[in-house]
Amino acid sequence: MKIGIVGGTGDIGEGLAHRLSHQHEIIIGSRNKERACTMSDGLTENLGERGIKADCSGATNQEAVDKADIVVLSVNYKHLESTLAELTGFEDKIVITPVNPISKGDHFYFDPPAEGSAALEIKRLLPESSRIVASFNNISAQKWKRLDEKLDYSVVVCSDDQDAKRTVMELVNSISELKALDGGPLEMSSVVESITPLILNIAKFNHMKDVGLRFF
Repeated sequence: MKIGIVGGTGDIGEGLAHRLSHQHEIIIGSRNKERACTMSDGLTENLGERGIKADCSGATNQEAVDKADIVVLSVNYKHLESTLAELTGFEDKIVITPVNPISKGDHFYFDPPAEGSAALEIKRLLPESSRIVASFNNISAQKWKRLDEKLDYSVVVCSDDQDAKRTVMELVNSISELKALDGGPLEMSSVVESITPLILNIAKFNHMKDVGLRFF
C-alpha cells in the first residue's frame, strides 16, 4: 500500500513513517521537499542500521497526496485549513486524521471548530467522495519515534465509511502491539479528539509521560 503523509516531517509523521515503512511504501510530504527528502534519507539509514529495509521517499505535500492510496494528515490543527486549501486530489481516497483541536492556558483543553471536531471539519473541506477516518488521535508523538519501545495502546477508529474503517483498523493492528477498536461513525470523533487534552493534563499534573489509552 502507498501511504502519503501530509506534514510528514513533524513528530507524528516521522514516527508513523518509521513504524510503517518496512511494510508499505511511505511518501513523506512537506511544504519543503528538501526537508522531506532529508528526513527520508535519515529514516532509511536509521532503519538500515537495525537491519530493516525501508521503502520511503520525500516529496511535496501535493506529491504525497497524488501518489498515495491512503493519505495521513499529520498537521497541527492551526495549520489544517490553510494546508488543505493548497492541496487537491483527495477524491475517493482514504484520508486518516489524527488531528486534535487543542488550546492551552494553564491547562490543555478541547477547542473544536463549529463542526464539532477536526475530522468533521475535514469532511466539510474535502471532496464528498473522500473517505475520512479518525485514528491515532491519542498516541504520544514522542512514543512513536522510540522504536525500541512497544506501542501497546488502544486506538479508536471512527468513520462513516465501513470499508475504509476496516482498512485503517487492519493498518493499526499491523503496528507494534496497537489494538484497533471500532469507535462508530465519524460523529464520535469529537469524543476521541477531546480525550487528548485530558491525557496531556494527566501527564502534566501527575508528572507522567507517554500517557495513553488501553481498553480491556
